Amino acid sequence: MIIVTMRLIRRVQLLGCVLVLRFLVLVLWDVPAAWALDNGLAMTPTMGWLHWERFMCNIDCKEEPDSCISENLFMQMADLMDSEGWKEVGYEYLCIDDCWMAPQRDSKGRLQADPTRFPSGIHHLANYVHSKGLKLGIYADVGKKTCAGYPGSFGHYDIDAETFANWGVDLLKFDGCYCDSVEQLADGYKHMSLALNKTGRSIVYSCEWPLYMWPFRKPNYTEIRQYCNHWRNTGDVYDSWQSVKSILNWASFNQKTIVSAAGPGGWNDPDMEDNIEVWERPLSDLAWAVAIVSLQEIGGPHSFTMNIASLGQGVACNPACHITELLPKKKKLGFYEWTSCLKTRINPTGTVLLRLDSQTT
Repeated sequence: MIIVTMRLIRRVQLLGCVLVLRFLVLVLWDVPAAWALDNGLAMTPTMGWLHWERFMCNIDCKEEPDSCISENLFMQMADLMDSEGWKEVGYEYLCIDDCWMAPQRDSKGRLQADPTRFPSGIHHLANYVHSKGLKLGIYADVGKKTCAGYPGSFGHYDIDAETFANWGVDLLKFDGCYCDSVEQLADGYKHMSLALNKTGRSIVYSCEWPLYMWPFRKPNYTEIRQYCNHWRNTGDVYDSWQSVKSILNWASFNQKTIVSAAGPGGWNDPDMEDNIEVWERPLSDLAWAVAIVSLQEIGGPHSFTMNIASLGQGVACNPACHITELLPKKKKLGFYEWTSCLKTRINPTGTVLLRLDSQTT
């Protein structure tokens, strides 16, 4: 799928909200359909809104109450999707990305929303979203932690699926950070797929399985489409034509592999766009220079969290790297594994320049 962003006008501009239209990449309707996860969902590409594009992992509700990850943000977005007419043209999913969770599970081992930012809980939010004629999506991770460091679902797949179903969730975006092996990754994605179906609730299953598999081996799309409704193939997209072209080039080069996998019930997913530009250049000795440029023109600094796997064309930190910030202030950021995430804070129109030194052994 290509994800096309549309900026809402009038009131939505105050939040810089971006709606996401997902449709098939390089797969036309005259291509024979390939059967995917047999749950009767995603017969056409999913359309809706996801918070990461604009708000990323902003949890500072004290300094930025109107743009932090909170129930108020999602209730406001539900109101706008309803009142501005986006629901009527097919944008039906309102999706929560990373950073909604509390730092720990509850006493019964269940995931829980941050009590300060989501005081009414996810079930209450789901009811509100449903009252607007929309569906609620949520985020979790197949590994031991989410990409931003919150509790992962490893070892808790069944209870997490039951929790999401009990809350009234309609879509799960399942990320792939902090797995110890590709076998653990694949087993986790399969387990969660079966666990979701076992709940009896219709929950669209969006996987990042191929994204984390490609650096190690060619994904088995025949197998993946039996378990997932969407699957990510590439790293994060950024607000630059260079980034868009890189994904189109990748899809074109790999179309013999990915085209036959997609069709009603299962779709290729090239991700979304963030309000930043990322420029990359290889250096000597397997090092990379990465510049992160904020396209925001007003307001205060914002935090951005990126998958390490998406930097340096996916090879700079495979399997790990040392990262040094060169601008705006030189400092060592430390050692990062390919499955981890990097969080940085950038001023409006500002730039953060990084050096990534590959750790190959």
